Amino acid sequence: MYNTPCVPFNMSRVALVVVANSITEGRIRDIMSRRGWEAEICQDGDKAVDEYVRLNPDLVFLSLDLPTMNGHIAALEMRETNSKARIAFVSSKARLSKTRDAAYSSGAVTTLVTPITFDSIERQWEEIIGDIPEAPGLSDLDALYPEIKDPEPEIPVLPPLPSLPPPVILQPVIEESKPKKKRKLKLLLLSLLIIGSSAGIAHYLGYVNLEIYFDELLQFID
Repeated sequence: MYNTPCVPFNMSRVALVVVANSITEGRIRDIMSRRGWEAEICQDGDKAVDEYVRLNPDLVFLSLDLPTMNGHIAALEMRETNSKARIAFVSSKARLSKTRDAAYSSGAVTTLVTPITFDSIERQWEEIIGDIPEAPGLSDLDALYPEIKDPEPEIPVLPPLPSLPPPVILQPVIEESKPKKKRKLKLLLLSLLIIGSSAGIAHYLGYVNLEIYFDELLQFID
């Protein structure tokens, strides 16, 4: 595992290695060192673009599957920064077809198949240092980025509504004026019965005239 970025060794040419595989990184570094090149290691697609701007390397070894940014997009970013960026894609046999499509889109000089050896680099060296093709994928660079959507706000779950109390049934008010009068009349009659004998005797003897109370009594009953 190598640290990124590394301090340059002040060698004549610099190769930026972005393949996210420690074995392949070590092999490319050793091979390029034998050819008199310095190799800088980066393991992140997004950071690789920044490292390219910082180092301005003579050659970039780039794989397709990288953390944070696809190698195809990283290659197009480098070509957009510098139209003369020299990129060689590195691929396994299983990913070769897709990697070659990305290499064509980004105008890579060649595609190397793992495992990388000194002989495989030697056989393709003329392609590696040859003319740099055009990058037709630059016109579609914006469309290659995945669409980022703002997350929809979560709707809070409202607590259930409290149960309503049972309806209050209002009982009709019954007019009780007449029963009250009847009860009063009973009380009056009871009182008259108690004093009836003495009142009757008093009326008979002319001491009390009960007829003056008859009209009021009749009004009370009505």
